[in-house]
This record gives sequence, C-alpha cells and structure tokens, in this order.
Amino acid sequence: MLTQNAIYLLQDLIRLESFSGSENQTASRLEKWFSSYNIPFQRKDHNIWATNKYFDTYKPTLLLNSHHDTVKPNQSYTRDPFSPDIEDGKLYGLGSNDAGGALVSLIATFSHYYEKKDLAYNLLMVASAEEENAGKNSLRYLLADLPQIDIAIVGEPTLMDLAIAEKGLVVFDLYLSGTASHAAHDNKDNPLMKLPKLIKAIEEINFEKVSPLLGPVKATLTQINAGNQHNVVPSEVHLVLDVRVNECYTNEEIEQIIQNSFDCEVKARSLRLKSSSIDPDHSLIKAGVGLGKNIFGSPTLSDQAGLDCPSLKIGPGDSTRSHSANEFIYVREIEEGIDLYINLLKQIL
Repeated sequence: MLTQNAIYLLQDLIRLESFSGSENQTASRLEKWFSSYNIPFQRKDHNIWATNKYFDTYKPTLLLNSHHDTVKPNQSYTRDPFSPDIEDGKLYGLGSNDAGGALVSLIATFSHYYEKKDLAYNLLMVASAEEENAGKNSLRYLLADLPQIDIAIVGEPTLMDLAIAEKGLVVFDLYLSGTASHAAHDNKDNPLMKLPKLIKAIEEINFEKVSPLLGPVKATLTQINAGNQHNVVPSEVHLVLDVRVNECYTNEEIEQIIQNSFDCEVKARSLRLKSSSIDPDHSLIKAGVGLGKNIFGSPTLSDQAGLDCPSLKIGPGDSTRSHSANEFIYVREIEEGIDLYINLLKQIL
C-alpha cells in the first residue's frame, strides 16, 4: 500500500505545474502526504521537511533529499506533460523521471522508518524547491533551519546505482579590454585581435589532479560577444567559460588557477556549486555494493552542490531521460527503488 500510495502521489505531482520558483501546488500536495501519515512537518516557502518520530540530538543525522520542481516542457513533447498516464508499464509526465520517482520513493522510505525506535541515525526528509535552476530558495537556503546533517542521500535518477562523486560548476566571465575606434583607422589595441592568444591559453590550461571517478576538470568556452556595428572596433570582448570541477579541487582553487592562467579580467559568477563525494569505504556505500549496485561518478549537478557533508546520489529512473520530451519512468523502477532504499538504510540504521 505504501508503494501504491507513492505512485499515486507522483501522479498527483505531475498534474500540478511546479516550474522552479512556482512549486506552491506541489508543496501543498506533499503536505497532505505527511498529514495523512500523521507525520509533523515544517514548510519554508516551497520547501517541506520532517524528522523521524524519535529524533535524538545525540545521534548523527542522515538527510534524505530530492526536489519537486521541474524544468519547463520542451517543444518536442507530443503528449500532455501534465497527464500522468501509465502505458506499457511507463508512467509519463513532466518530472516523472527527474526527480519525481526518486522523491516519492524517498518519502515512502522515510514514512516506513518514521516510527521505528532505536535507529543508529536520525532521519531528516527534505522535499526541496528550485533545484533545477539552483535558485536562492533551494536546499542550500534551508540549511540554517535544519538540524546538523552528517551524511546525505540525494535522490536523482541513477538507475539505483551509487554516484559517490559529483562534479561541481563554476562559470567565469572573461573580459578582454581594448580601445574603441572607427574601423577605417589604425588600431593596435583591438580587443578582438587578442582573442587567439586567450583561446590558446584556454586550450592549454592544465588541471593536474585527475579523479578516478570524474576524470579531469573540464573547461569549455561557451560564449563570445563583442561589437554591434561593422565599422566600429569594440572596446571589450566578453567570453563565458564553463568549468566542471572534480572532487580533487575546491572552487576557490579553480578560481585562483583561472585567474593566474589568463591575461584578462576574470570574474567567477558563483563559487557555491561545489563538487561532492563520499568515501567508497563508507558503510552506506558498502551496503549498496552488497546489494549489487555499481559505483560511478556523476557529471550532472544536484542539490549535493549545496552540502558540505559526505553525500550519495542514488535514485530510480535514468538520467538520460531527464529534460527529454515525453519524459517517463517505469512503474517497476519506483517499486524497486522503494525496496532498495529501505534495504539500503536497513544495513546502517
């Protein structure tokens, strides 16, 4: 019944628009779940959280987290993205795979353990908002209101394999300055002519530390903007550099390397989207491996980026379906996900 109710919950969530920043309706539906199971909860904006019945401040706390916001449906949809139809074992709908399946599976798991006594860890369930846009009201915004978190399970589609490391992200704005002039006149300070040297420096930048799970840090030039008239030399060229950070570096270290590598103005937009990892010898990971799950490193961002504690990303569904047209998750993936989450926690609780 718990599993069936979780599937019903996901269908209800799919029916409700929950784009990042507009999750009021899904937050209210989640409130109904906790009320129906007589679980006290708290809400801040569109974030919902609850702790297990026998929460003990002397015990370490395990966070169970996933998000209930979605991206907007893309133009390739041929189905109604808000219609949670089940056909041939597939549950369709926007957010079904990313990350509705993981969310309802974790909520069901939390509800299963809610009244259990003498657990080794406290349990903290957080259904967070604004994950998809890394918004100001996402999980990181909530941390000051939550108990101290010692370890976390973040629910995202991983085919229930164990993502024990996740890349962080720093976006840099690079500015090449020069002297504006009329194109008909000589100008030895044209910032566009400085581009080849900078692009070569980007190509040759070396991050020595390579992760066995995530590989090297990856720096990608994604945008170049300059000028607005054919006969005017611009005074500035603006470039955007997307840097995916492995767990071997802090974002602050990456910023320093970039600053020292390029002969131009460098500005990091934010340093808060950190890489994350958990020791493969942690009892939680050993438990997962013992249940037949594989270990890997994830290139995609999640709410892990806002956490400072060791964290594991795991959930039903397949990351390759995320943000795709006619998004779906297999019903059996949710059923198996709840079962595996419960058995995974049983090993450590």
